[in-house]
Amino acid sequence: MAARRHLRTAIALAAAGTAVTACLAAGCSAVDKALDCMQTAHSVADDVTDLQFAAAHAAVNPKRADASLDDIDKDLKEIKNETDNADVNKAVDDLNKAVDNVRTAIKDGDSTPDLRPVRDATGELTKVCTP
Repeated sequence: MAARRHLRTAIALAAAGTAVTACLAAGCSAVDKALDCMQTAHSVADDVTDLQFAAAHAAVNPKRADASLDDIDKDLKEIKNETDNADVNKAVDDLNKAVDNVRTAIKDGDSTPDLRPVRDATGELTKVCTP
């Protein structure tokens, strides 16, 4: 009885090891894509933190706010190019729209643009990118 249980455990462990090895060898593209998305979403979140600081000082240094917005745009393009997930694409589109609104507000002289939609969209992107 104990020998059978030991044999079943050994077989299960061998099968799990084979699956992990196959996954690693094949690249587990779905997992890789999710991790890439999550890493880029984290980068977007960092960019949004920079944007919050830059937006608070946009009247003094509007170029810094533009640079932060450009960084977010770059990261969003990267995510969009790496996924075919509808939820991720919608979150990226929503974040793009929020970023465009902030960019327009700053160009129009708003020294305190509303960043809440950017933060909300970033949170949604992070949520849909989580594996």
